[in-house]
Amino acid sequence: MPETHQQETDWNALIARAIQGNDAAASRIVGELHGHVLRIVRNHLPRAADEQDLVQEVFMKVFANIHRFRGEQPFPHWVARISINTCLDHLRRQKSRAEVRFADLSSEDTEFIDALLADQSAPDPTQSRDGRGLIEQLLATLKPEEQTLLRLLDLEKRPVREICSLTGWGASKVKVTAMRARRKLNGNLAKLEQQLRP
Repeated sequence: MPETHQQETDWNALIARAIQGNDAAASRIVGELHGHVLRIVRNHLPRAADEQDLVQEVFMKVFANIHRFRGEQPFPHWVARISINTCLDHLRRQKSRAEVRFADLSSEDTEFIDALLADQSAPDPTQSRDGRGLIEQLLATLKPEEQTLLRLLDLEKRPVREICSLTGWGASKVKVTAMRARRKLNGNLAKLEQQLRP
């Protein structure tokens, strides 16, 4: 979420001046929302992605479409939707979905899976550095829409209603896609577990 000082920003005045070509207003919009956009990009793309290029692409889209903003939702939310869709487009352009193989895992990832197999007491993968690497590799095996949805729903803990607003998807699509994506992840994790067993 954007910082609290952004709630005091007069977005309508800034937007009106930016539409008229005021560079100071455009710079202020970027300054106010840069951290917000950067967090979204970091949360929705693999670490190898060039996040600054994606942030720049987001702001290019914001300013190309700013005249279409109607104020039906807060401006930072509108920018967040553009950010998520830009990340989704980037994932679609990458096309290939790698298969996670045991040989490709780091020692930390294999230790994490070992802990899961031993006694189910491994730390939460979304909070653990070890588990986070494995989660990123597993997410990369999914379709772009599935990756985006699970990041929003499970990693960022956003409610379905907010996800619908950010993506433009209906609640049933969100729930069905999440169910299918989790099933695929579980299947991929089960394959890795089988490779670990002696």
